[in-house]
Amino acid sequence: MVSAKTFDRINPVTGAVATTAEAFGPAEANAAVEQAAAAFPAWSALGPNARRAALTKAADALAGKGDQFVEAMMGEIGATEGWARFNLMLAVSMVREAAALTTQIAGEVIPSDKPGCIAMALREPVGVMLGIAPWNAPIILGVRAVAAPLACGNTVVLKASEQCPRTHSLIAEAFAEALPAGAVTIVTNAPEDAGEVVGALIDNPHIRRINFTGSTHVGRIIAKRAAEHLKPVLLELGGKAPLIVLDDADLDEAVKAAAFGAFMNQGQICMSTERIIVVESVADAFVEKFKAKVGTMSVGDPREGKTLLGAVVDQKTVDHVQSLIADAVGAGAVQVNGGEADGVLMPAHVIDHVTPDMKLFRDESFGPVVGVIRARDEDHAITLANDTAYGLSASVFTRDTARGLRVAKRIQSGICHVNGPTVHDEAQMPFGGVKASGYGRFGGRAGIDAFTELRWITIETQPGHYPI
Repeated sequence: MVSAKTFDRINPVTGAVATTAEAFGPAEANAAVEQAAAAFPAWSALGPNARRAALTKAADALAGKGDQFVEAMMGEIGATEGWARFNLMLAVSMVREAAALTTQIAGEVIPSDKPGCIAMALREPVGVMLGIAPWNAPIILGVRAVAAPLACGNTVVLKASEQCPRTHSLIAEAFAEALPAGAVTIVTNAPEDAGEVVGALIDNPHIRRINFTGSTHVGRIIAKRAAEHLKPVLLELGGKAPLIVLDDADLDEAVKAAAFGAFMNQGQICMSTERIIVVESVADAFVEKFKAKVGTMSVGDPREGKTLLGAVVDQKTVDHVQSLIADAVGAGAVQVNGGEADGVLMPAHVIDHVTPDMKLFRDESFGPVVGVIRARDEDHAITLANDTAYGLSASVFTRDTARGLRVAKRIQSGICHVNGPTVHDEAQMPFGGVKASGYGRFGGRAGIDAFTELRWITIETQPGHYPI
């Protein structure tokens, strides 16, 4: 079904219309579900190598749309070309990894206490999946919402972000070139209709499971709505990732990783380094080196391609980040790097001497600012790292890898890297968080668990003997 209504997405840098997209209401959204439901029997019945071939073709189709993706991401969210092309590279890798999974959706024979009984555990497709993707890494997260579910034999409705409808529509177009009609359908909607449209999708009886990547606030709403129907939900939500620098760390390596983790894509990544927790004995030396590094990271119009940092997604982000900085500085923190924003072009900010009573320590910024927190020792650093509602990604820097592993095991997060940045993603890895960062895992074999039903089936090979 095609919607008669449309909505405009405005370029955050120029203020001009970036794209115009269909504004689905509940009726059009439900029609997209019906199309996916109609496609499910045939798609789920395909053998693993047929699904692999189709997904491989989809990966090629995605890769062929590189220039279109760059144009869409620059216009819709103010992304740099580098961020757009990295998105596409990883997304294509995710589809190829999903293609490789089709022959790994295995079951097992389980020994039975009943004579002559062959007991099997089988993984089977679930049905129609709803994938709700965000704007910040739109190709990666849009593709992640559909690739593994398709590999497992499900069909998918992709609910596009209102902030990047063209980018997400390009994903659907690529899959449409390679897969049967209806295997992937897309829903685009105006921002004011989001609640009603998503609610209708969750309520639709053909939708069997939901995966959502986005804010913790919205994730809670989706989980509650889905719970009314006993529909499982995979949630990858917000983060407040700590990067711990211990007293024996290689400070140069820590500085490089912290700068990348804090300011890649202007800090608008769920894994972004939001808190740098440095043991006091090396804090001054670290901050001096970090200040110099961040001072080289210029911001500018992403269309010109001359700077490392581009635009944030909207003025609301600028206002939010500025409020966090003002609160911290007003309470005694020290601004090391930063400056005035030019519209949505906001420079990288480093705030030293952040303490747990400041909003910058607690609240997800999702923008170009990072707080430096000084810890007394290793134990205090771990306590500070865990003093958060979130638990997605973390990292620890030390020259002693055994020590690093011990610390990593004590950090409450779904992901932790020793001597690496908090921003790290690979298609085959189990990706997800704990606490307010959500539950469930995308990636590799973990995705098979999320997107299949595990069934117990038995075959009796001997005459039955019953007590009645």
